[in-house]
Amino acid sequence: MTEPHQHISVDTLQDGPLPLRIALVTETYPPEINGVAMTLQRLVGSLLQRGHRVQLIRPRQPLEVMAGEGADGLKQVLMRGWPVPKYPHLRMGLPSQGELVRLWTLQRPDVVHIATEGPLGWSALKAAKKLKLPVSADFRTQFHAYTEHYKLSWLRKPILAYLRQFHNRCDFTMVPTVGMRKELVTWGFERLEVVGRGVDIQHFSTSKRCRMTRADWGVADSDCVVLSVGRLASEKNLRLLIRAREALAKTHPHAKWVVVGDGPEKAHVMAQMPGAIFTGPLSGEPLARVYASADVFAFPSLTETFGNVTLEAMASGLAVVAFDYAAAALAIDHEASGYLVPVGDENAFVHTLGRAVALAHSQSSLRTAAHNQAAEWSWSWIAQRVERHWFELLEHKADTRELVQ
Repeated sequence: MTEPHQHISVDTLQDGPLPLRIALVTETYPPEINGVAMTLQRLVGSLLQRGHRVQLIRPRQPLEVMAGEGADGLKQVLMRGWPVPKYPHLRMGLPSQGELVRLWTLQRPDVVHIATEGPLGWSALKAAKKLKLPVSADFRTQFHAYTEHYKLSWLRKPILAYLRQFHNRCDFTMVPTVGMRKELVTWGFERLEVVGRGVDIQHFSTSKRCRMTRADWGVADSDCVVLSVGRLASEKNLRLLIRAREALAKTHPHAKWVVVGDGPEKAHVMAQMPGAIFTGPLSGEPLARVYASADVFAFPSLTETFGNVTLEAMASGLAVVAFDYAAAALAIDHEASGYLVPVGDENAFVHTLGRAVALAHSQSSLRTAAHNQAAEWSWSWIAQRVERHWFELLEHKADTRELVQ
């Protein structure tokens, strides 16, 4: 619970060489809907507000024909892409080192930041190294952890080796929690800096609670709505979500379940959760209303690097039930602003979720505390931390050049 309180002076940061020219490379970005895409959009918005210029390089989405200027300071460069297996609405970037070398030779950025480690990200890393550009990266997805959920455990070590090689070639990598940094260090990752994620409390807010939305779900004010938001895929521990729903159906038969998201396991989950409402993927105001109109948030995942949905649910005033790691461990005070469950204890998760449902309408102080706790994780604060690390990198590079000369 200490990280958001490590205040960084804005005045100190603004002594840096503003504005920076940032080339941000990612294989996913809105209009795609997923945690990485949405958090990157928030970060980009905060960087633009602070006066930086961002060159956003990403795969072209279907029906997109050209790149160009967006918001003030933002230029998008659309690259070739290919549909991701099982996720046809997502695009994977193709190798593009030559194009990036030409682009950055003509318009040299101050720093290259790579958000994803796919073919486009690898091309960006090689291009940045060729041009001797400062380069940072994000560690956003535990791909190696997914292998167990897809019966591909033999790929865990090769994937981990690839990720280690990728990130150790960068000047530094941003990781979202101290726990994740410790874990990656044991696997041989180097130069790791802890930078969390943020949440927009103007967008995700208790004020978005909507009686019409609850009426559409067929629930009264006194009924409890249990919400789940995320990709419907094996690595999200959906088996435990289904088990929890079955257990609560016996003790709290009037509780309504709402599931937001899409993915390869959607048909299976729908078949196992009769009576639940499946909204499909949501974003913007519809998503904010759904969050605020629920009461309890069930988050059984054990493969998150951070888990932004935790902060979104807290900002919306929900009682979050999650395992004691990642964002939940950082942001939740157990039984004061949410409920933490020992990592991997599925029985405790089911029991705690039942308790949260039973208390759903008698814990207004917990809902208020959850919102206030999430408010400490503003995107402006996160952008300041990112700035600081980039300024320090540029200063180090300048000092190194002076020593060489």
